[in-house]
Parts: sequence; structure tokens; C-alpha cells
Amino acid sequence: MQVPDVSVVVIAYNDAERLPTAVQSVLDQTLHSVEVVIVDDCSKDSTFEVARALAAKTPDRVRAFQLPENSGGCGAPRNLGIKEATGTYVMFLDSDDVLERNACRNMLEAAESTGSDLVSGLCVRVTVDSRKKKTAGWYPWIYAETRTIDSITELPDLLVFDTLSTNKCYRRGFLLDQGLEFPVGIHYEDLLFSAQAYIAASRITLIPNHVYYWNVQERAASKSISNRRHEIANFVHRMTIHRRVDALLESKGYEDLRYRKDIKFLKHDLALHLRDLALLDQDYQREFARLANEYLAGISPEAYSEVQPLQAICAFLLTREDWENLLPATDALTNPGRITSPLVERDGRIYWCDRHLDSEEGRAILDVTAAGHHTKPLTSLSLGNKLTSYESAGGSVKLSGRVVNPLGRIAPDAKLGAALEFSARRNVSGKTARIPLKTVRHAGDHIEWSGVVDVARAVRPLGVIDAVWDVRLILTVGEDELRTRVSAGGTPLDEAGSVRIRPRLTTLVSDRFVPQITPKGNLSYVLTAESKVAVRTSAMIEGAMHGQPARLAKSGLHRLVTAKRNLSSGETKIRVYHELYSKLPIKKGLVVFESHLGKQYSDSPKAIYEEMRRQGVKFEAVWSYAGAKPTGFPKDATLVRRWSRQYLRALAQAEFWIDNQGFPLALAKRPGTTYIQTWHGTALKRMGFDEPGTKARGLGAQASFQKALDRFDHFLIRGEHDRRTLAKGFRLRDEVLLPVGYPRNDELAAARAKEAGSGVRERGPLAAELGIDPEKKVLLYAPTFRAGPGGKVQAFQAPFSVEEFAERFGDTHTLLIRTHYLNNVTLPPSVRGRVIDVSSHHDVTPLLALADGLITDYSSVMFDYGLLERPMIFFTYDYDEYAQENRGTYFDLKERAPGPVVETEEDLFGAIARFDEEADAKYVAARQRFNTEFSEYDRGDAARRIVAKFFTGSGK
Repeated sequence: MQVPDVSVVVIAYNDAERLPTAVQSVLDQTLHSVEVVIVDDCSKDSTFEVARALAAKTPDRVRAFQLPENSGGCGAPRNLGIKEATGTYVMFLDSDDVLERNACRNMLEAAESTGSDLVSGLCVRVTVDSRKKKTAGWYPWIYAETRTIDSITELPDLLVFDTLSTNKCYRRGFLLDQGLEFPVGIHYEDLLFSAQAYIAASRITLIPNHVYYWNVQERAASKSISNRRHEIANFVHRMTIHRRVDALLESKGYEDLRYRKDIKFLKHDLALHLRDLALLDQDYQREFARLANEYLAGISPEAYSEVQPLQAICAFLLTREDWENLLPATDALTNPGRITSPLVERDGRIYWCDRHLDSEEGRAILDVTAAGHHTKPLTSLSLGNKLTSYESAGGSVKLSGRVVNPLGRIAPDAKLGAALEFSARRNVSGKTARIPLKTVRHAGDHIEWSGVVDVARAVRPLGVIDAVWDVRLILTVGEDELRTRVSAGGTPLDEAGSVRIRPRLTTLVSDRFVPQITPKGNLSYVLTAESKVAVRTSAMIEGAMHGQPARLAKSGLHRLVTAKRNLSSGETKIRVYHELYSKLPIKKGLVVFESHLGKQYSDSPKAIYEEMRRQGVKFEAVWSYAGAKPTGFPKDATLVRRWSRQYLRALAQAEFWIDNQGFPLALAKRPGTTYIQTWHGTALKRMGFDEPGTKARGLGAQASFQKALDRFDHFLIRGEHDRRTLAKGFRLRDEVLLPVGYPRNDELAAARAKEAGSGVRERGPLAAELGIDPEKKVLLYAPTFRAGPGGKVQAFQAPFSVEEFAERFGDTHTLLIRTHYLNNVTLPPSVRGRVIDVSSHHDVTPLLALADGLITDYSSVMFDYGLLERPMIFFTYDYDEYAQENRGTYFDLKERAPGPVVETEEDLFGAIARFDEEADAKYVAARQRFNTEFSEYDRGDAARRIVAKFFTGSGK
């Protein structure tokens, strides 16, 4: 018999139904030289009979073996499979999973071409009991490209994260020579086996191909071994395996790998068990703490700073066995963003709790200032809400709970109200039941609530589809409404019993509401049947739901839902815009305004709009907004959500489009529409076709981009620099350019003229609104957009210490921080009153007018602020990276900046200290030259000239 290229060891236990599918996925491989070695772990059902039948059907490719007694794990059957395999390479497959069709071929070719002992490919996790069989790659960034390494130290993430044995192909001679076997009699055997294989392999190859489909049933009646986290033995096994892996790494001197594994333990292994901790009894909790803390004692303290704050907080509180603070923290870990602790402010920092702050380690780990809970609007906070008691009788429920009041954000004199809301997961009618609660009151750092809810009267489910109902507490604080889930972990519900209910399909279908705790620890109800009649009827309906008529009905419903979804798709909307709305007549006087893709009411479109209102121009105004709810937009205009049907129709029928960035690229402008593009800043960094990224795009993408740019009928410029840069980068025709300046800067030009005439600088109402001391100098820090890895939007971290600024200059200066509109910043309470976040002020112009000086980097606000002829400081701490490695610049800022250019925090603070004599007096001439070069058309009348030219006729 010819030696097969690959032996696939398929292990099974009590899985007669799924085993044939797994085996068939091997037999269907595009590589034919593959054998199947089935090993049954002494099943109690017919699994081995099925295995032998499969072997008899294809005897030349399938062999079946059975262990004499059940081993209770995956190690023993896999070891027998290695022993019985005859192939040059070995792979492992569980009976409830399948191989990708080309897995063996792709892995064999990689192994043969590189001489690797081990080849690993991408595993795909498939949630088979989800509605759409949700899929997710298993650490896909590891498999972004094909690569071969000679040592696991070259790619530690592979050992740390991908500890599966099943998405790999091993040279059988390598396994035998190294004596590699799975540990027997202990779970999590993959962790140790993979670590041993990674370390022993002389060469490892990774391929980006899908090779293995890991089928997961989240709602399975019988949990898999790794999901039985309620069993303390499960955690004992995990700890034992981790200690063996640690010993292996230490024996090889791989200290860095051990450190990275410590980080992963805090992020993944420990966090998995912590999420369930509040749902388990005290005996489990105490034993879990004992086992975990023995292991945590050996983890590097530095590892805590490498994980998410709540992961570190939970681990730290566990080591202190501080159950009062730990259990709420695990709730927050399970429900990201939820605040389950009242928090505390100490020395200008925000901490998770008021304990353990007497040590440097405790203060570092428990510091949650960066989360911004002290600055975010109250309505944006997800407040923890703990159920404290529950009783049921007949159709009513008596329950009470406590809502966290972090940092006393809900004032003691605030008017409170509360109601419980019941809503179906699969809502048939779209209705919810909201029942007011009689008692809601302030109680120190919590809000307490209680009430009796007549569930039977308030909640009327259909009785079939809407089987699961979630519970929320709606807390009203003054005019604000806060929605919270009710966390039930630790509160007994089983003893309370069920509640009688009357579905709309009568009690013949179902008659009980049973309380349950969701996997995330929240209170919900499940509709069930208790009476014999209801049980029989429910069973009949359940059977009918899986019959042929039901399948046809479900299929029809699925088609309807899909059709409805398609009607809301971007592709359909674009087609409706061009084929329907664009056939409607242009409406004279209809003007659509947009600023920064609908995110703001600001900038030059705002200035033009307000000038039109000032002059009494007769027009129909439409403003677009992005997001769920418009805030800050004018009340005397029609507001339409971006990409809505109303938005598309308004654009199709508008006489004028006015925006500062770009209406959707896919929407063609009609010949009867005039597009006034105000743009949003003079260019330092390269733009359009001058940008390397645009040049790298395909010809089709470049053509689409150019087509969108060609929609501009008029493009505002501030000076000849714009003609040489922006106009050239966007390939705009000269007749499109409108040299009138920026309407948004009219206010700055007016402020400069007024100050020059009177000799007095007026700060106006904004200074009082911000609480600025009139005796202090005001500095505005306005940096450009900062992206995270891969260009992702992220929270902005100030590149200098705001605490240090407040300490050194807070008595004489107020620093305003205004991030780019795509970024946000969180300031610690310690700088309160001395450093102020003004990022929520969408219109930057009043902030520029208020500031005595500007600190920026590469932001185009430098050109606007220059009109005021006030001092500027340029903090370019990453200049080489930005100017050379990013997208490039049109000129060297260091040579032409009208103020000091600094690169370190100390130099920045030095420039602030010398502000008057250096940043101000020394650069007077440079500022004048800067204005002449970049802002020659900004004369303070741009908005008036636009209105005159296009709307009143006086400018023609």
C-alpha cells in the first residue's frame, strides 16, 4: 500500500450523528492521498459502529479504532491516532468539526516547499446555532500572509494566542523523533501540546488559507469541556496545564515568551472564568480565588499594565479577595462600558474604588481616569443596576435594586422617576411594556428603586415567536432618560418561581413567565408551558414549526426580511437617487447644507447660511446631520439624516449644494444644481492626486474620485497657495476657483480689525461660559487628526503632560484643548479649571477668536489663526514621521512657521514661559508674511460676496 501524504486523526465520543460529516470532509479533500484514522474514546452510543461502517465503506482510506475505556479527554485518542497513522504528515480533526476542502493540499504544499516541521493555517469559528451561522477567524492577524520562521521566538504571538492543535499539519517523523504526545487525563491538552511543538520545531510555516471550521454550539444542553467553567475541576486543569507550559518555557530560557503568556492569561484565561464568578456560589468563589492567586503570585507585575483596565482591576481585586468590589467589576468585565462601581476621586484622579489606594500598585491599576466617566454626558453612561430582591406571587413580581451613581453625577436634588420595561428579543408587534415604579430615591452613592409589577396584565406576548423577554430599568433624572439592564447575578431567582401569563394566543400555547439570568448576568424571562394542555399544545406547535409548511413560511419570511434590508442598502439608495429622485424637477430656492459629512453645524456652510438669514434671503434650507439625533443644528431649517430617503430627495431636487468636505461620492450632481464647495482648510499635507495613497489606487478608483471632484462648480480658495496645491491636487479647472476667502474666517478678520481700531481685545460671552478668569492668558491647543493603527479613529492622548502644564502655568494661563472632530480627549480632574476640553464646540472660530495664543502641530487652523496676528507655537514632536513617512507636505513647516517650532515637552513649556518676548514679539514680521502668502483673499467679506453672487444678484 502506498504511504499517504497526510493522515487525519478524527477523534469521537458519543457523536454518531456528526462523525460521518467530519470524515466526509476529509474524503472530499482536493488532495487524494489522505487517510482517515478514526479513534473512538469508548463511546456509550453507536459511534464506534458508525466508525466501523465508514471504514468498511472505504477500506483503502478509512480505518477505525476504539480505546478499551473512556479517557475523558482528547489526549489519549489523539495519541493512539499518531501511533496508528501511516502518513508522512498528521492532522487532527474533532468529530463535530470539518476541514476546509483544500486544507490538506495547501498545508502539504507549504510543508514540502519550506521543509517545515509544522504548518499552521487559519481556523474559522462557526456558531452553528446562531441565526446566520456567525463566523469569526481565530486570531486572523497572525495569518495575514504566508511566512516561515525558524524559531517561535520570531513570532511569540503564535504561541501565546493560537494554542489549537487542529488547524495544523505536523510532520509525523518530527512528532515521533521529539516524542511529542498529548497529556492524558487532563483537559486543555492543546495548550501544552502546541507549546511543545512550537518550541521543538526547527521551522514553522503559516499560511493565510482557511483550513479548519470549528463548530460551536453556544446554546448546547451539554457544554463542552472548555465551557464547563462552573466546575472547579475545569479551572484546576487549566492551572495545571499553564504551570507545565511555564516550566517548559523556563527550561528553555524563554523569559519574554513567558511574559507574553502572562499577559494573555490575564486577558483571556482568567477573564473567561471571572465573567461567570458572580453567578456561582461562595464555595466555588473561595476555591477559585485560592487556585488563581497561587498562580497570579508568579505573574510579572508589569503584565497588568499591558491588558485592558478592567482585566487588570479584576485580577488585582481577586488577589486581595475584595469580593465587595470584585464582583461588580466582573459584571463590568462581562458587559463592556458598564459602570458598576460608584468610583472615587482622589488627588485629581478617578479610581474604581476607594480601597487599596495606599500603594503605588493599587493606584496604578485602579486608576480609570482615562475612561472619562467624570466628563461624559450622563445620558451616555451605562450605569450598573443590581437586583437586590425578587419575589413573585400569581401574576405579579415584587422586586428592588440599586443603580450606581458614579461620582455623585446624579445630584441629590435631581428629580427622579423609574419604570421597568419588558421587551421581546424577537418583537412581533414592535411594542414594549413599560410599568412605572412607585419607589425611587437617592441613597448615598446609589439610587434605590423598588415596586410591584403586575406582569400578567402589563405583558401580553404573542406566545410562540416572542419567547424571550429582556428587562430594563428606565431611570429619569430631570429631563434625561437613562436605560439600564438589571443585573441579577447573585440574587436567587429559582426559588421565586414563575409568573402566570396570558399570551395573545391564549394559555393553550403557554402559560408561564420563568425568570432566568442571561449569559451576561442580566434578568430576563422565558415563556414556557406548565399545564398539561399547554405543554401538549406547545409541543405540537414546536413540531409544526419544524415541518415542511413551517419551513416554507420561514423561507418566505426570510425573503421578505431580506428584501426589506435590500431596500435600505446603499446600492438600492443610489439607484433610487438616480432613477427616481433625479427625474423630479429642480426646486428653485432649495439649498442643502452640510458640514464635515453631517457631523456638525459649523464652518463656512454655517457662515453662509447665517449670512443668508441675516440678509433675509428667501430660500428653503435643508441641513444634513449624521447619527441618530441632530444636536446643535438650526431650528429654522429642515433637518434630514444623511443617506436617508429625505436626504437623497433633497439633494436630487436642490438648486444649490453647499458643503465643506464632500457629498456622497456616488451621487451625481444634476446639471441644474450648483455645487459650492467651501473646503475646510489650506493645505500643508499633500491632498488629492498629490497624495501617495491616491496615486496607489487603481485606475478605476482614481476615475471615480475624479468624477466626484468634477461635480464642483465653485471651489473657494484663500490665496494663491491654494491654487498651487489644493486646486492642482484635485485637478480643478481654473474657472471653478472662487478667490473670495473662507466665510468662516469673516469673524476672525472682523475681530482683528476691531482690536486694531480700539486697541482692546474683547473676549466675549464664550470666556464667561467656560469660566475663564479674565486675568489669565488663554492658550488654545488644536492638533491635527491622529489615527490609530490601520488608520482607525481613536481617543487622543495629549503628547505632553496636562498635569505638568497646570502645575507650572495654571495660575497665569488657561489651556483650551480642542481635538480634531474625529478624535476626543479625556482630562483628569486634577487640571479642572486650568485645562479645559472644548472639543465639543464644533465651531472652532469662536475659540480661535478667544485665544491669546495658539499651540498646534500641522492643523490647518494655523492659517485661520494667522488672520488674528497673534502668537503661535508649533509642537511638532513627530515631524519627520508626519512630513516624510506619512503623506508628505507642500512646504517645510520648520522653515516658514510664524512662531517657535519645538519637538519636546520641555521645549514646549519653555516656549510658553517665554511666550511674550519670543512667541509674540520675535515673530511679528513672520506672521505678516505668513498671512500674505496663505490668506490674501480673506478680507472679512467672503460670506457677503457668496450671498451677493449666488442669492441676491447684487454681486453679478
